[in-house]
Amino acid sequence: MPTYPASHHPAKPHTPLDTPELNRTVWDRVSARLLAKMLGEFAYEEVIEPVPRADGGAGRTGDYTLPLDDGATLSFHARRGVYGSWRVDPATIREATTGAHGDSGAPFRDPLRFLARGRRLLGLDGATLGHLVRELTATLTADARLDHTALTAAQLAELPYAELEGHQTGHPWLVANKGRLGFSAADAARFTPEARSATSLPWIAVSTRIAGYRGVGRVATPGDLYDQELDPGVRESFTDILRGRGLEPADYLYLPVHPWQWDEWIVPLFAPAIADGEIVPLHEDDDLRLPQQSIRTFTNVGRPDRHTVKLPLSILNTLVWRGLPTERTLAAPAVTAWVQGLCDGDPFLRDTCGVILLGEVASVAVEHPLYDHLPESPYQFKEILGAIWREPLQPRLAPGERARTLASLLHTDPDGRSFTAELVARSGLTPTAWLTRLFTALLPPLLHFLYRYGTVFSPHGENAIVVFDENDVPVRLAIKDFVDDVNVSARLLPEHDTMPQDVRDILLTEEPSFLTQFIHSGLFVGVFRYLSPLCEEQLDVPEGEFWSLVRAEILRHHARFPDLKERFEIFDMLTPRIERLCLNRNRLHLDGYRDRPNRPHAAVHGTVPNPLHPSA
Repeated sequence: MPTYPASHHPAKPHTPLDTPELNRTVWDRVSARLLAKMLGEFAYEEVIEPVPRADGGAGRTGDYTLPLDDGATLSFHARRGVYGSWRVDPATIREATTGAHGDSGAPFRDPLRFLARGRRLLGLDGATLGHLVRELTATLTADARLDHTALTAAQLAELPYAELEGHQTGHPWLVANKGRLGFSAADAARFTPEARSATSLPWIAVSTRIAGYRGVGRVATPGDLYDQELDPGVRESFTDILRGRGLEPADYLYLPVHPWQWDEWIVPLFAPAIADGEIVPLHEDDDLRLPQQSIRTFTNVGRPDRHTVKLPLSILNTLVWRGLPTERTLAAPAVTAWVQGLCDGDPFLRDTCGVILLGEVASVAVEHPLYDHLPESPYQFKEILGAIWREPLQPRLAPGERARTLASLLHTDPDGRSFTAELVARSGLTPTAWLTRLFTALLPPLLHFLYRYGTVFSPHGENAIVVFDENDVPVRLAIKDFVDDVNVSARLLPEHDTMPQDVRDILLTEEPSFLTQFIHSGLFVGVFRYLSPLCEEQLDVPEGEFWSLVRAEILRHHARFPDLKERFEIFDMLTPRIERLCLNRNRLHLDGYRDRPNRPHAAVHGTVPNPLHPSA
């Protein structure tokens, strides 16, 4: 144990027993918000069907009731929005016995008791209910930590990109968005974004007999990568450790590991490889990294010129286990080279849009000798060990530019002020002009990749990054996560001829009619569905006007490229209706918490009207 001079008293370490955020005031506040979100998202996915109250109206806004299993009734006020969405007011949710009317019932704000008292209404089996209570409780605990330490919108506007990530509240669509099943309270206090605790990562050496390296560009070889990522003294220390064990450093690859993953999964399941000296523990490097919203991705805040690192983290969070599939990890740099090659050869993307593609330029994948060869085993056992290095954002920004994830625009501070309203006020533009600049920054590059190259990203709030000028005006788009979230058209296009076979083998393909869903569900349903009512409430931009601005930007793009008219019809963004993707329904009814050999996907349930269709 370390010793301290008599005059020095070290700070008391944080332990799970230190939980100032767990108090009744905070808990009730975050519980009410989560219950309102639950009612709204379950109603959107038609898991529940609230009934308009006879005396409350059922237009765009109105009062609704919902019966519970025990005969009681919940009533609440909700506003209907685009795509058939619901926006429930937390302050209006009340419980009344059957037959009660008006607001005479008692306030109801407990999402956990709602699950218990509505399990038959929700169609939950016992196993799903049990796990869901746990996942929602963990989500509420994380929400309480965020609420307890929340900053104002003005303070958030001053934060750098990586630090701002620690104040975000998670996926706006998924109800149990911070379940992190596998983490203890101590793990959550140390490794989650809201902990805002920078850490040094430990490294290991893995024999090339079981590990493979892939790299492109400036990190084509392992040596290229380690020259950039490791200080000379650290690299020499790694070499000395291997040679001290009689091992040849040239026969090993270095990679960082998540400390939790090492303890919980790597040592238990790779014990034979450790015993054989095929995996050798090293030590931490000297860099400080912050976990981002995906938790398994770390931004280097000590050396922002160094790569962001993405590590497998075998916790169950937002529908899937957060590992790194071996094949896709190896393919990541090749996917990056192809996608960036399209951009570099296209003057519109490269010069007009100035889009930033944060490539996954290097990777190490470590195959498990058994699980990777057992197709029927659960997928999480094939995603245990590896690393992906992604290009850092900061060096790609011009002087005066700053970046924030698209998700941050949905944030509202404790005073009720939205982050978007703060940025609009700082810009000096009218709200309509600012939104037009936002859509001009986001949509043209995404649409051009779709129409010209039959290729889509998943531009949800975490993957899409808005780049602002010095006045907080949106100017361009940065995007990340290629190997997991790039999909291409199943209908072959001439532009696909340049796609290498290893990229073709790994990228997921979809029919053109569904490929548009990645923009609809990732960006429009997953972000703009929440941003548009926020802009109506805080910027006085009617929701209809918001969507007319989005549609106008799409039509401007069509007018700019008349030679792609056939593609606009193949990849029709303006169709009258789109399929309703359901993220919560997957957890509740489709996959639950069962093990399966392949990663689950969003459920599809019916269709919803498209607010971009002319009739809207």
